[in-house]
Order: sequence, then structure tokens, then C-alpha cells
Amino acid sequence: LPLYKNNGMRNIVFCNLLMVLMLSTAARAFVVSRAPLRVAGAMDTSHQPKLNLPSFTRLMMSSQAPDESIVDICKGKISAALGTEDVVVTGAYDDPNGSHISIKVVSDKFEGKRMVQRQQLVYKALWEELKGPVHAVDSMICKTPSEE
Repeated sequence: LPLYKNNGMRNIVFCNLLMVLMLSTAARAFVVSRAPLRVAGAMDTSHQPKLNLPSFTRLMMSSQAPDESIVDICKGKISAALGTEDVVVTGAYDDPNGSHISIKVVSDKFEGKRMVQRQQLVYKALWEELKGPVHAVDSMICKTPSEE
């Protein structure tokens, strides 16, 4: 911002104008213009904005059995995708159904791949869970059997 020495009043006015501009721009982003539409004998809601949000129930459910924890589901999906049983998935803060998980995987499929490519394979296996019940992967360790 171009603030000037010995021009205290000009700086205050400039900052106030900048703040008003930012606030008015932000306010316009949240305003939805609705023109009331009257139809005789029926309630027309076509003028209302349509929200295309998935239901909370669908977000928090997985395609697996309901008595299986999200940690178990993630472990199974990683094992299946990478062809290994050497998978450890833990819920953050000892919460098996928490939204944060930590992962350790040892797989032959990581051979010759960079760390980012290894992590991409794991994220691909968990894609559905990451869109719903799993909020974040706090840590991920991906190794080959020779690195173990």
C-alpha cells in the first residue's frame, strides 16, 4: 500500500476508503438478488437460488458395513489398492471415527516412485472417504519393503 511519511490524515483516509471498498465487495458477493414472483393459486420458488449440496447423511456414510469404523474402511481400501497387508491407519487423538487420520504403508508398488507419487496412490485409494467422513490426513509414511 502506498503510505506516505508525514501524511497521517491522508493515510487514514486512504486506509478507510480501502476498507470500505473491500467490505462493499465482500457484501456484494453474499447478496442474492431476488425479484418476487407472484403466481395466482401457486407458490413459485423458481426465483430462489438452488443449492446443490450433498446431504449430511450421505457425506458421513460410507459404502461399507455400518458397524465398521472409518479407520478400518481406510485400511481396507489402501490394502486393496496397493496389494499389501502392511498398512497402519490410526485416528487422530485415539478416535477411531475421527475426521483426521495418520497412515503408514509399506508396498512393492512404491518401488521407483517419488514420495509425491506414492502419496498420490494412497490418496487415490481414499478418494471417496476424503470427500466425506475423513477431513484430513495428518501424516503419511509410504515406504517400499527394502526401505523398511
